[in-house]
Amino acid sequence: MALRPIITAPDSRLKVISTPVERVDDDLRALMDDMLETMYAAPGIGLAAIQVGVPKRVIVMDLAPEGELPEPRYFVNPVIEWTSEDLARYEEGCLSVPEFYEDVERPARCHVRYLGYDGTEQLLEAEGLLATCLQHEMDHLEGVLFIDHLSRLKRDMILRKLKKSKRHDATAEA
Repeated sequence: MALRPIITAPDSRLKVISTPVERVDDDLRALMDDMLETMYAAPGIGLAAIQVGVPKRVIVMDLAPEGELPEPRYFVNPVIEWTSEDLARYEEGCLSVPEFYEDVERPARCHVRYLGYDGTEQLLEAEGLLATCLQHEMDHLEGVLFIDHLSRLKRDMILRKLKKSKRHDATAEA
């Protein structure tokens, strides 16, 4: 397993629509293992492959509370088959939009069909934080960031601050 660099906004690679995975094999499992290690090190609770520069429809996640045993989850080619009409609002953050958190409203529940770590098809009925996290990470597969759900004013402000931070970091390294 290896840590991979996480791409941060406004990098245009985050806007790429990810392609379906043809099969779950050892190479894909190695990618998922790397993604999980990268997510834990960041630290975060979810990571899409595009965030480490791989435009494949792959997500890893672990919502276990801090101090409890890890509960890694793997989602290959996830598809939302149903969402509830009722909505839930969560304060979201993102490893690709570091240090920014905003409330986002999404369907409170969803059903997701996907392939697991071993390649078997599964159906998950999700609610609460799991539903929110799945929808957030699946947005990444479509080139959508959580800030795209915000007003244009808030989104532009965050992107300006991220660009300024990147310039400052580049100047400090020189």
